[in-house]
Amino acid sequence: MSKSILVTGGAGYIGSHTVKQLGQQGEKIVVLDDLSTGFEESVLFGELVVGKTGDMELVDRIMTEHNVGTVMHFAAHTIVPESVENPLKYYNNNTASTRNLLECCQSNNVENFIFSSTAATYGIGDGNPCTEETPTAPINPYGMSKLMSEYMLEDLGKACNMKHVILRYFNVAGCDPDGQIGQSTVGATLLVKVAAEVAVGKRPEIYVYGTDYPTADGTGVRDYIHVADLASAHIHALDYLRKGGESTRLNCGYGHGYSVRDVLNTVQKVHGESIKIVEHPRRAGDPPELIANVDKIHRTLDWTPKYDDLDTIVSTAINWEKHLLAKQKAA
Repeated sequence: MSKSILVTGGAGYIGSHTVKQLGQQGEKIVVLDDLSTGFEESVLFGELVVGKTGDMELVDRIMTEHNVGTVMHFAAHTIVPESVENPLKYYNNNTASTRNLLECCQSNNVENFIFSSTAATYGIGDGNPCTEETPTAPINPYGMSKLMSEYMLEDLGKACNMKHVILRYFNVAGCDPDGQIGQSTVGATLLVKVAAEVAVGKRPEIYVYGTDYPTADGTGVRDYIHVADLASAHIHALDYLRKGGESTRLNCGYGHGYSVRDVLNTVQKVHGESIKIVEHPRRAGDPPELIANVDKIHRTLDWTPKYDDLDTIVSTAINWEKHLLAKQKAA
């Protein structure tokens, strides 16, 4: 009996894009999602089990029934301001639930584990493109909850035979180029998503926090990676582990950045109309620039991004917002 892949959070934004690519490759998939922020209709392949990642009895049963050999762990809360307001929610869902999941992996002899981590583990960064060796110094509970999970995973890797790849995401953006799935989270905070919502009239305006940073145009610069390329990195990480690759930690980005103004100008260009932009002072803790050094992921995985283009990222996001709007009007 061939082994299955358990995808936690597979009904969410990044998880659903990865499930689609796994399914297109013919993998056996079981998705575990509590649907608190995910959507049943986003799961295009495999079996969906509605439940929580921290429910060890449920996870043990899934692993036994589906002969799980690999876990891809996306399930997490991801809103930074909320993590500051309610840190225990984040430590419970992101850290304690991951601990329970890892115990199930150990007792069920899971071979491979791919973990959805974040550039928030670096905190402010050191002003240079972040390498995997850049010191970690999270400035919010979200980043710390993910870093604690990384430590647990690394420690468990030394105590058992399970190999892992930790993928530290930079700024994920865009939607499925085929238009089948996308970023559907209500009240999302990701810049490209919010700007696309303003473009189609779902929100009245977008806020720019800080216009006096030491950057080319005064606004913050980030490394934006298309969600389909990020999903592809997970597929390549799985292939790497199956071929005997050692446990590792990899940055996921493009290695270059766009400013907030770059993104908003592109949204207006792709949309063909201006959007209302309101400038506010800087927020505490926002670094001027956060860019990934991606030498290691290219050296380690046979991964070549296909959508490293801001116009493409923005157009797929706007197309998805138009789809959601049409669906809402038809309901």
